[in-house]
Amino acid sequence: LQSSPSGSTAGCRVIESSSHRVVMANSDGGNVAAENQGLDLSKLELDAQRKAAKEAKKAAKASKAKAKAEGGTSGGGKQEGNAKGVTKLGLHAKKETDFGEWYSQVCVESEMISYYDISGCYILRPWSYAIWDEIKEWFDGQIKAMGVQNAYFPLFITEDALMTEKDHVEGFAPEVAWVTKNGESELDRPIAIRPTSETVMYPHYANWIRSHRDLPLRLNQWTNVVRWEFSNPTPFIRSREFLWQEGHTAFAGKAEADAEVREILDLYRRVYEELLAVPVCPGVKSTKEKFAGADYTTTVEAFIPATGRGVQGATSHHLGQNFSKMFGIQYESEDKTGDGGRLHPYQNSWGMTTRTIGVMIMVHADNKGLVLPPRIAQIQVVIIPIPNKKMSEEETKRMDEKVAETAALLKAAGVKVTTDCRTNYTPGWKYNHWELKGVPLRMELGPRDMENGTFFVARRDTGEKVSMAWDDVEAAVPALLDTIQREMLERARKEFDASIERCMTKEEFMAALDRGHMCLAPWADEVEIEEEVKKASARPEQGVGGCKSLCMPMEQPELPEGTVCFWSGKPAKNWCLFGRSY
Repeated sequence: LQSSPSGSTAGCRVIESSSHRVVMANSDGGNVAAENQGLDLSKLELDAQRKAAKEAKKAAKASKAKAKAEGGTSGGGKQEGNAKGVTKLGLHAKKETDFGEWYSQVCVESEMISYYDISGCYILRPWSYAIWDEIKEWFDGQIKAMGVQNAYFPLFITEDALMTEKDHVEGFAPEVAWVTKNGESELDRPIAIRPTSETVMYPHYANWIRSHRDLPLRLNQWTNVVRWEFSNPTPFIRSREFLWQEGHTAFAGKAEADAEVREILDLYRRVYEELLAVPVCPGVKSTKEKFAGADYTTTVEAFIPATGRGVQGATSHHLGQNFSKMFGIQYESEDKTGDGGRLHPYQNSWGMTTRTIGVMIMVHADNKGLVLPPRIAQIQVVIIPIPNKKMSEEETKRMDEKVAETAALLKAAGVKVTTDCRTNYTPGWKYNHWELKGVPLRMELGPRDMENGTFFVARRDTGEKVSMAWDDVEAAVPALLDTIQREMLERARKEFDASIERCMTKEEFMAALDRGHMCLAPWADEVEIEEEVKKASARPEQGVGGCKSLCMPMEQPELPEGTVCFWSGKPAKNWCLFGRSY
């Protein structure tokens, strides 16, 4: 028997030694791993193992033949119910019962990532990078229309530059990775690898900004960053290296800077809601949770109902004049006001990462694999011909021609379409494969479909299957993709909204958290309160951390006069959304 690279063969067990590699069948056909180092097997044992292996092989052939016979090869999706039995594709963990393992399997089996030999680092495969490309292309076009230009700054930061802004550095200090050696030689001074680029860029802003005519300065870069110190790495959500865009801008006036913060935040909301079909709550971070060194931080917060955890989706920060004062960025004002006619500009920074992809997976994927929103899917439609042995060569040719003709028609209509005409895979295998990868629509063309002039069309998001006339395809498929995009967001929003509970007391707050929900509560907006809430809501015996403030929503419910903080009893200042989070 030929073993898989992992050393396992279905229905067999492997015994390895320095001189033997023996595959043995389990009595129940299960998969058992065994290792024996330096084992000398007797002839009797070898004979028994060879006999067991033959029996396992014979049983596997019989099982495969039975599954193939039950699956059939005709159209209409008959094989779908037996796909897993035939193909061995699919997920083993369930989203509802083992979320962590399920998520890992989805990411790997759908070919989104491969694991790397450094913990917290992942290979983004083409299927996931294509999604990042879609996000990048859309967002890049939007910020360029605003007047933002792209640039690139080096990966390395000198220690002096990194230490310029004390509060900023303290916020990132545990996460900074340092280069200390060059070959076998120790560097005179260590060099930091950027966790973010304020301290890389702003010394040069001080050289470039001299006059009011140099403002506004609005730059963005698409790059990678490294943040080293963390536990529980999770693909896309928490990784040591990730891709992102980071914008860094400078304005003469605060009002201009404030307006940009909100404009960028709305673009982030649109990325999640319009591209990824993921609802988010735009809001302002608390003092405790804001970006180190910023005047204030705005955020879009997503939520994963399956885990009861929030996720910070993207952030847009107003830095005030804090960094411009630290880095000596000054300009000569038009009216010669200020300190000798020189003023410090107001600055913003804003960023969005490949975390967007992880949030989309967590929200939409199911126990069959990915479920991709059409707007970011590399392939929106897959067309699968299903010939059978009874068809003549001419009939098979006409089927192939119809598939090619329909693919060309859809491409001309702006649909991202592919065909799967491979003859070395069964229809059931193909159905399972494309479901696992989350392609929004599958179009099947079998012998009966050829007779009726129709396609059998299956939606990935709902599993709904309909018959579609050939003449309707050009208009109906793009319309159906739009429907899928809209309905995915609607379903996710309904679940998002159902996960928010309004809480007026500690008891209501804790009960809502234990139900895996977010809590919208009136509070006094104090750091001490947030620290108390986090400590009191932790469940260390269950391995569950405390909750924190996610944001103070931009859309604030009415706060009646006399409303008190749910925790401290002090006068409430605003409504805040709390929850456990990644």
